[in-house]
Amino acid sequence: MTVLPDDGLSLAAEFPDATHEQWHRLVEGVLRKSGKDVSGTAAEEALSTALEDGLTTRPLYTARDAAPAVGHPGFAPFVRGGTPGGSAAAGWDVRQRHASADPARANEAVLGDLENGVTSLWLGVGANGVPVSGLARTLDGVYLDLAPIALDAGAEFGPAAGALLRLYETAGVPKESARGTLGADVLGHEARSGEALDPAEAVELARLCDREYPGLRALAVDALPYHEAGGSAAQELGASLATGVAYLRELTSAGLTVEGACAQLEFRYAATADQFLTIAKLRAARRLWARVAEVCGAPGAGAQRQHAVTSPVMMTRRDPWVNMLRTTVACLGAGVGGADAVTVLPFDHSLGLPDAFARRIARNTSTILIEESHLARVIDPAGGSWYVERLTDELAHAGWEFFQEIERAGGQAAALRSGMVGERLAATWAERSTKLARRREPITGVSEFPHLAERPVEREAAPAVPAGGLPRVRRDEAYEELRARSDAHLASTGARPKVFLAALGPAAAHTARATFAANLFQAGGIEAVHEPATVDAATAADAFKASGAPVACLCSSDALYAEQAEAVARALKEAGAEQVFLAGRGEYDGVDSSVFAGCDAVAVLSSTLDRMGVA
Repeated sequence: MTVLPDDGLSLAAEFPDATHEQWHRLVEGVLRKSGKDVSGTAAEEALSTALEDGLTTRPLYTARDAAPAVGHPGFAPFVRGGTPGGSAAAGWDVRQRHASADPARANEAVLGDLENGVTSLWLGVGANGVPVSGLARTLDGVYLDLAPIALDAGAEFGPAAGALLRLYETAGVPKESARGTLGADVLGHEARSGEALDPAEAVELARLCDREYPGLRALAVDALPYHEAGGSAAQELGASLATGVAYLRELTSAGLTVEGACAQLEFRYAATADQFLTIAKLRAARRLWARVAEVCGAPGAGAQRQHAVTSPVMMTRRDPWVNMLRTTVACLGAGVGGADAVTVLPFDHSLGLPDAFARRIARNTSTILIEESHLARVIDPAGGSWYVERLTDELAHAGWEFFQEIERAGGQAAALRSGMVGERLAATWAERSTKLARRREPITGVSEFPHLAERPVEREAAPAVPAGGLPRVRRDEAYEELRARSDAHLASTGARPKVFLAALGPAAAHTARATFAANLFQAGGIEAVHEPATVDAATAADAFKASGAPVACLCSSDALYAEQAEAVARALKEAGAEQVFLAGRGEYDGVDSSVFAGCDAVAVLSSTLDRMGVA
C-alpha cells in the first residue's frame, strides 16, 4: 500500500465540523418557508419517506447510522458478495430469456444473442415456451460446454432436465463442464398455478447433480411469483427463505449433506427501478441465507447463488419505450447488489414475444454497464454507504420476520395452501394500489406524461402464463383499463372523450394547473382541449361549445378563482357542461369537484368516463 507524505494539506482544513443540530436548524428554516413549522427530529421526519414493510428512508445518514459489520466479500455473512472477487473478473452472467414455442425461431434468437454478448440462456420449456421435444433443435449449434443453460419448465421440469442431460451426453460435454440450473421448483409452480407437485422427482435430480454434475444446480428458488403477486421486498425475501428451507429439508432427508443441498439451489429475485432497494434486497438475501446455513451447521455453505430479473410488475404496455430506462436502472441495481446472473427483460415483454431489436437492447443494457461503465470492476460498490448498509440491515430484519411468520404457519407449502401468503401479498398490493391511483407512485408514460397519440407496439403473443395460483399484478393495470375504454370509444366514434380546460387569466396564472389537469385527464385517455386563455364567462361558454367536450375543468390561480370561478362555472353549466372540475382546492358554486395532487386519479377518471357514457 502506498503511503502519501504528510504535506500539511487537509481536504477539510478550511471548514469547521458541522453538527447534526446545525443541519436540523437549516432544514427547519426551509420547511418554515413552505408552511411547515417543525423543529428538531420532527423536521427530519417531515423529509423522510415511508417505504413498504414499515421501513423509512431518512433524508440524512451519518456515521451514527452504521449497521452491524458485514464482513468481507466471499466470507459469511456474504453481504458484500458470494465470492472474494465478485464480478470483477468478467462481469456478471448476462442471461437472456427465450420463450418462443417455435424451436427454429428460438434457435435463431439464441444463436444471435450468444454471438452478441449474452453469456447464458434462460429457456422457457413446455407450457412456458419451446416443447421438450424441441429442446435439441433450440440448442442446435450452441456450445453447451461454454454457455450455461437455465431451464424454466414448470411441471415438466423432469422431462426437460432429462432432455438437456441427454444433449450434454450426445454433444460429448464432460459432466464437470455442464453449467446452469435444471430449474425444478415445485413450490414456485404451486404458487403460480395452484397445482401441488410431488417433490420426489426434484430430489432425485438434485441427488444426480450432487453425484455427477458439480456445475449444475437442480433446483430454483424463484421469488418472482411473490413479487408479481404484489409482494414487498421483505415478503419476497421471506418467501424465498421459506422455500429454500423447505427444499433443504427435503434434500437432507434424502441423504444430501447441508453443504450439498445448499449447492443445489439457485435463488431468483426481482430487480426494480428502485435501485437502492434492489441493492439492499440482494445484499440482505445473502445475509439471510447465510444465517440459515449457519443455523443448519454449515456456515461456509451459505453463499447464495443469485439470478436477478428486471421486474415484470414495473413494465408498462403504454409507451413501452420507457421500459428501457426502467430496466437500465434495475440492471444497475442488480449489478451493484452483487447478483451472479442478470436477466434484463426486453422493453416489449408485456406485449408478447420480443423482436430482435428489443432483445438487442436488453442484452446491450448489461454490456454497457459492464464494458463501458465498468460497473463490475468494483466489488460491492455500495458497501460502506451508511444509507445502503442501514437499509440492508432493516430489510434483512423485515424479511426474517416474514420468514418466521411463514414457518409458524407450517412452512411455505402450508402457508400457500392456507391462503396466508396470498392474503399478506394482497394486503400489500392494496396499499400500493392506493399510491398508484393517487399518483404518489408515478408511472411515466402512463399516469404521468401520457401520449394519447402514440402508435401501439404490436407483438406476437407469448405462451400463456400459468394461472390458478397467486395473481399477477402490474403497476399500470388500473390506468390500462381506463385507456382501453378510451381506445374503444375512439374506435367506435372516431374521437376520444374530451375535457375542456377553461384557463383563466394570463399564462403565468393558469399554465401550471392547466398542465397538471391535462396530464391527469390524459392518464385516463381523456383528451384535453385547452384554449390559451378565457377572458370572461361568456368567452368560456363559447369556447366550451366549440370544444365538443361534455365536461370542463377550471385552471388558474387561487386569486383568480376567488374572482371568476363561480361566474365561469355557471356559464359553463348553462352552455351544457355536465360536470365542472376545478384544478386545485376550493369550493365554489357551480364547481362539482376538484382535482389536485394526491387525489384519487383512478376514481376521478373512471367516474368521468362513466358520466360520458364511455363503456
